[in-house]
Amino acid sequence: MEFRILGTVAVVTETGELPLGPAKRSGLLAMLLLRPNSVVRVEQLIAALWEDEPPLHAKAVLQSHVSRLRALLTAHDAEMYGVRLTTQGSAYALQLPETLLDAHRFEELVALARLQHRPADTVQMLREALSLWQGPALTGTVRSAPLEAAALALEELRIASVEGLSEAYGQLGEHARAAAVLRPESVAHPLRESLAAALVLALGRSGRQSDALDHYHRTRRLLADELGVDPGPVLAAAYRTILGTPSVQAPPQAAFASQPQAQPKPVAGPVDTVPPSRPLSGEPADGARPDPSPSPALHSPPSPSLEAAAPPGAGAGTPNAPDSASDRKPRTHTGSGPAAPYPEHPATPTPVHTPAEHPTPNLLPRLPRGFSGREAELGALDQALAGDDAPVCLLAGPAGVGKTALAVHWAHRRPARHDRFPDGVLFADLRGFSDTPAPETPTVLREFLLALGVPAPRIPETTAARGALYRSLAAHRRLLVVLDNARTSAQVRPLLPGGDHCATLITSRDRLGGLIASDAATPVPLDPLPPGDAAGLLAAVLGDERVAAEPAAVERLAGLCDGLPLALRVTAARLAERPDGTLAAMAGELADEQRRLSLLDIEDTGVSAALRLTVRHLPAPAAELFGLIGLHTGSDLDRFTAAALTGVTPDEADTALGRLAAAHLVAESAGGRRTPHDLVRLYARTLIPEPAAEPLGRLLDHYLRTALAAAAAAHPESRPCCALPADIRPAVAVREFPDRAAALDWFEAERSGLEGAVAAAADAGLHDRAWRIALLLWPVILLRVGDGWVPLLEQCLASAEHEDDPDAQSRARALLGWVLHEEGRDDEALVHLEQAPGLAALAGDVTSEAIACVNLAVALNGTGAHDRAGLLLSRAVTLAVQAQHPPTEALALHHLARHCLDSGAHEAALSHAVRALDMTSPDEAARRVLLQTACGEALAALGHPDDAADLLGQALRTAESAEFEDGVSAARKALDGLPADR
Repeated sequence: MEFRILGTVAVVTETGELPLGPAKRSGLLAMLLLRPNSVVRVEQLIAALWEDEPPLHAKAVLQSHVSRLRALLTAHDAEMYGVRLTTQGSAYALQLPETLLDAHRFEELVALARLQHRPADTVQMLREALSLWQGPALTGTVRSAPLEAAALALEELRIASVEGLSEAYGQLGEHARAAAVLRPESVAHPLRESLAAALVLALGRSGRQSDALDHYHRTRRLLADELGVDPGPVLAAAYRTILGTPSVQAPPQAAFASQPQAQPKPVAGPVDTVPPSRPLSGEPADGARPDPSPSPALHSPPSPSLEAAAPPGAGAGTPNAPDSASDRKPRTHTGSGPAAPYPEHPATPTPVHTPAEHPTPNLLPRLPRGFSGREAELGALDQALAGDDAPVCLLAGPAGVGKTALAVHWAHRRPARHDRFPDGVLFADLRGFSDTPAPETPTVLREFLLALGVPAPRIPETTAARGALYRSLAAHRRLLVVLDNARTSAQVRPLLPGGDHCATLITSRDRLGGLIASDAATPVPLDPLPPGDAAGLLAAVLGDERVAAEPAAVERLAGLCDGLPLALRVTAARLAERPDGTLAAMAGELADEQRRLSLLDIEDTGVSAALRLTVRHLPAPAAELFGLIGLHTGSDLDRFTAAALTGVTPDEADTALGRLAAAHLVAESAGGRRTPHDLVRLYARTLIPEPAAEPLGRLLDHYLRTALAAAAAAHPESRPCCALPADIRPAVAVREFPDRAAALDWFEAERSGLEGAVAAAADAGLHDRAWRIALLLWPVILLRVGDGWVPLLEQCLASAEHEDDPDAQSRARALLGWVLHEEGRDDEALVHLEQAPGLAALAGDVTSEAIACVNLAVALNGTGAHDRAGLLLSRAVTLAVQAQHPPTEALALHHLARHCLDSGAHEAALSHAVRALDMTSPDEAARRVLLQTACGEALAALGHPDDAADLLGQALRTAESAEFEDGVSAARKALDGLPADR
C-alpha cells in the first residue's frame, strides 16, 4: 500500500488505485497525510474542505467522509500495513509507517542527497527523489487556502531540488544536462531569478553563450514589464560571469572528444584516492567505451605526499580526468623527473601486467550445498546490482538466516552476475560476528591486490596507498566485490571499489544505516524461510521422499526453527543420524522450550553460538536490555516497558531497542513496538541475571501504574478498582493516554504482556501485584468478553484470596461471574456472583456491592429468577445513590429498565431509562445508545410510535458514528419492529 500526494492524491495497492470518491474526501486524506501520525483537529479539516464559509452541517459531512475513508482502508487490509484512521476526541489521525508516503520518501532522499560527498551520488538521489512527482502536488482535492498553501510549499521543495540537481550536474561538468533540467522549470516559473541565473550559467558553460545572453535579456525585460524591477544580484552576477568569458569554452568532455587520439590513458598511482567522474550513463566523458585493459604503472612512494606520475608521452599541459568534486588542475611533479621508481627498477615504472596478462580473479568460497528457494531475494539482488552506477547492495538479516549462503549462491550461479562482471569476483570474510578477530583493512586490501595481479613486492606499505591502488585498478574493470559478515559501516568503506562498473555485495547482521546514508547502499532484507523453502532445504539433506511423507511436520519444524536455515540444517543433521526417526517426533522434541536451544546446537554450530556472537558485539546498554528481555512477560514490548526492565528513561531504552533492531535481534512492528523471535527469546532467557527480582518488580509496577492510567482514560467516569500498593517503586516515566481509544489500543497491544505479568507475579509470590494487574484489565475484558478470560480471572481470585482481601475477592468474583455468564456457563457464574455482594459489604465498598448486585441480577434473569433479579437491581440503584456515584447508578438503572421492559412494566422502564440517560455523559456513546434504544422500545409499547422512531433514529445515528456495532443492531431491530403505518 502506498499513499501519494506528489501529484493526484491517491492510495495505491497491488491491485491498483483505490476509488477515493469526491474531491472533499481526497482533500480530507491529503490533510491527514500532510501530518501523518499526528492529530488534525476537526476545525482544521473543515477549513480545508470548504473554500468559502462551511455549511452548518459541515461536521456531519466530515464525519461521513471519515467513515467512508476508514471503511475503504479497512476493506483493503490497511491494518496489515500498519495503517489506521483513528478518532481522538475532536480530532483525527492517520497512523501509518511514513515510508508508505511519497512525500516522506522524497524529503528523505533530498536530505540524503545533501550528505553526499560525490556529485554523482547527489545526482542519483535527487533524480530518484524527483521521479516520485507525478504532477502538481495535491491534485484532485478541493481548492482551499490550507491545501493550496501546502501544495505551494511542496512545489517550493521540488524546485529547490531541481536547482540542486542542476548544481550537481555542473560539478560533474555536465552543463548541458544542467540546462536541460532547468529549461522547463524556468519556462514554468519565468520570474524566479534563481532558476534563470542557473540556466544562464549552464547554457554559457555548455558552449551556448548566445542562448545564455538571450535568456538573460528576456528575463530582464519580463521583470521590468511585470514587476517594474531590474535583475537581482544573483541573476546580474550570472550575466557578468557569462560576459566575462572571453570566448565560449567547451567543457572538458568536448575538448577530449575533439582530440581522442591525444587523450591520455588513466594512470593508477598509490594516492589516486578518487576515481575519475563519469556521466550518469556510466559512459566515459568523450563518449568512447573505457579501455578494457589499461596498463597502470606503479611507483613506490618516497613520501606520504607523493602523487602519481604523468602518463608517458603526456605534455605538461595535458589535463587529467576531473575529480569527483570538481574539475581540478592536472597533477604534475614538482621535481625535474618522474616519481621515484621501485629500487629494483631504477629507470622506469614497472607495469603490473600487460593487457594479455589481465587476471580474472575469483575468490569466492565453494558453492553452498543444499541451497533452496529464495527466488524473490535472488531477483532483488539481480535488480539491486544492475546498472553502471557502482551499486552497493546490503544483504542484512538475523544470525542464521542464510546471508552468506545466498550471497555466494548468487555470485556463483546467477547469469546476471556472469554477464555483468566478466572481470571476476573478490571475496572477503570480514568476521564482524565471529570468535576470531576481524582481518585488518591492509590485510584484505593486500589479498585483493594480489588477486588483481599486483606482484607482492609491488604492493604499497601504507593502508592509504593500498586503497588508492585498489580503487584505481578496479576503476577500469567490471568486478563484483563480496564483503561478508561486516559489523560496521567503517569496516566496509575502505574496501569499496572505484569506478562506475564495479558492484559491491555486503552481508551483515546489522542494518548498517551509515552505509545506506553515505554510500546509497540498497538494503535487501533477508527474512526467515517460508515453509515451502524450508521443505526444500530439509529435502536436500533427508531426501524428497522422507520430507514429502510428513508435510504437516515439515511446517511445524519450520515454525519451531523460526524459519532460520541454520536451525533447519542442524535439525536435518540430527534427523539424518536417525534414519528411522520421524519428522513429527523431532518436532515434538523441539516443542519443549526447555530443550529447544540445546537441540538446535551441534558440535560448534548452532543457534546459541550464532546469537552469542551477535550479542557479544552489542554496546553495553543494548546488551543489558537484551539480557533482561527474557524476563518480559509478553510477545513484544515498547520503550516504556524496556525502560521499566532496565531502570533507564524511555528515550534511553528506545535507543537500546533501536540497536537491537539494527542487529536483527528484535523485529519492528507498528506503534514503535519490537518483537523478538521465539529462538531469540529463548536465548535471552538463558542470560537472565541473578538475582532477577528487582527488574521483574520494576516491570510489574510499570504495568500496574500504566494499566491504572489506561483504565482511567478508557472510563474517566469510573472510580479506580484498586489502589496502588504501598511499596510500589518510583516510576521513571508513566505513559499518558489522551483519550479512550489510545487507552484501549494499549490494552490490546499489551494483553499478552499483562496476562504474563499476572502469572509471573503469582509465581514469584507477589500476589498483591497479580490480582491488581488482572482486575485492571476490566475495560478490555468488557469490550472482548468472549476472548477466554476465565483462567486469568481465576488466578486473580486465587491471589486475592491469598492476600485475604475481601474487596479484591468481591471484584474478582463479580467480574469472573459476569464473564462465565456471557459464555453461557450460568451455573458456574452463580457460584461466584452469589458471594460477591456479601464480600463487598464486608469490605465496606458500597459501589462494589452495587455492581456485584447488578451482575448477579443479570445472571439470575438468564436462569428465570426474574423476581429476585428485579429486587437485586432495585437494591443496586439504592446502593449507587447511597454511594453518590452516578455512573454506577446509571448502570443499575439501565439494567432495571431492561428488566421492566422484559416484564411488561413499560412506564417504569421509560422512567428508569430517562433517568439514567440524564446522568450519562455525551462522551459515553455506547451507554447512551443502549438507553435511547430502551426509551424508544418503551415509547413504542406505550403507543407513541412517532416519538419512538425519533429516539431510535438518534440511537442508530449515534451508534453508527461511534462504530458501535451492537448498538447499531439493537436500534435497527427496534426500528424494524415499529408499525409501518405510524
